[in-house]
Amino acid sequence: MTAPVERAGAADLAMRTVGSRSPVPNQLGAVLVLDTRQEPDPGRLGPEVARRLAAVPRLRQRLVRLPPGAGGPAWVDDPAFDPAAHVREVPCPEPRDDRALLDLATALVARALPADRPAWGVVLVPGLAGGRTGLVVIASHEVVDGIGGLAVLAHLADGAAPRPARIPAPRPRPPYPVLVADAARARVRAVRRWRSWLRALRRSLAAGGGLSAAPAAPCSLLAPTGSRRCAAAVRVDLAALRAAAHAAGGTVNDALLVAVTGALSALLAARWEAVDPVVVVVMVTARRSAGLAELGNAATPLVVPVPVAGEPGDRLRRFAGTVRRARDQATAPPLVALLGPLFRALAGTGAYHWYLSRQRRFHTLVSDVPGPDRPVTVAGVPVTAVVPVAVGEAGNVTVAFDALSYAGTLMVTAVADPERLPDLPVLVAALERELAALVSRPVPAASS
Repeated sequence: MTAPVERAGAADLAMRTVGSRSPVPNQLGAVLVLDTRQEPDPGRLGPEVARRLAAVPRLRQRLVRLPPGAGGPAWVDDPAFDPAAHVREVPCPEPRDDRALLDLATALVARALPADRPAWGVVLVPGLAGGRTGLVVIASHEVVDGIGGLAVLAHLADGAAPRPARIPAPRPRPPYPVLVADAARARVRAVRRWRSWLRALRRSLAAGGGLSAAPAAPCSLLAPTGSRRCAAAVRVDLAALRAAAHAAGGTVNDALLVAVTGALSALLAARWEAVDPVVVVVMVTARRSAGLAELGNAATPLVVPVPVAGEPGDRLRRFAGTVRRARDQATAPPLVALLGPLFRALAGTGAYHWYLSRQRRFHTLVSDVPGPDRPVTVAGVPVTAVVPVAVGEAGNVTVAFDALSYAGTLMVTAVADPERLPDLPVLVAALERELAALVSRPVPAASS
């Protein structure tokens, strides 16, 4: 059976091009902490997870260039696909605690996946303190974004979906005439959509603050970054944070942004600097969820200034609703997707990296993905925590934040360049204080 033509989306191609020029690969990771005290053979978990992921069609495919005239790159089945090639076991350094696991996971996610196979991997980390096992799932950003990655993780859970008894045989690449005809139809559709493309371009530019946006204030948060990454995670009770956000007329995402920017302001104060507002890129998407047939990149960066003067609760009340209003007005495909070949040409020459290393539009990035609201098991083993870790082209942004909720807890991971942000513990302590202040004190009600 010949495979259908599955073209890569423009945003997927942009991620691939940027990643190929970046000192750090564009990759997403999730660290699952498993309670294996009752598990007689923790070593079976890695192969079992790989077998479950192999049931996802996109994870059996590679993104390949096609012959001239056949159109842009497409996803094709890997004829040599082997789930076992995507699994390995790595021991955790002493003292084998959460800190050591996160350090190891960050190093693993920041290492480029092999280019000769589908772009994902599973690393089993046995023997953690307390009878636990770590499971690090890594995927290239050209394959999934945050919402799509959540769909992949959900597929691992017991009872999530029926799985085939065996992996289907690889399908041959579509014949050349089929590819040529598909490329011709795609060009006709592109010409017919030029009016909607212009509208989407205007919305995407608005999401980024417009062409005349005020520059983000210069500070030490902005400095050219290198190839190393470190991370630290903070957790907060999700129900308490949601209650505080709702009392102020906002959302959990609003509360997260207020806490993150308050922590960055405290970090700057410790460096004898002051910036107000702190400008954040928030990744937003029209998709509330994604199935396994909807992987790929569909998030749009939304530039939002967040005030940092005053108490956390007061700032939350003033900021509540800002992201929602901006998203309603400006949601569109990301600019990198709309500009397509032009953006990839600039990224391929290094011009995009040059720009990002000098940009003054934002200070940090925040990605917030809602995960399962109840505990899940994988192959009968309880998952006690899930920690998100994402790396990629950072330009001059010295620290970014990934947040993921799971079973009543919001986990927030700060990923930084250790050379540019050696005081990460100061930032983490400030973030813990900001979150604690929001959940432990009454927040002034939003005015009507």
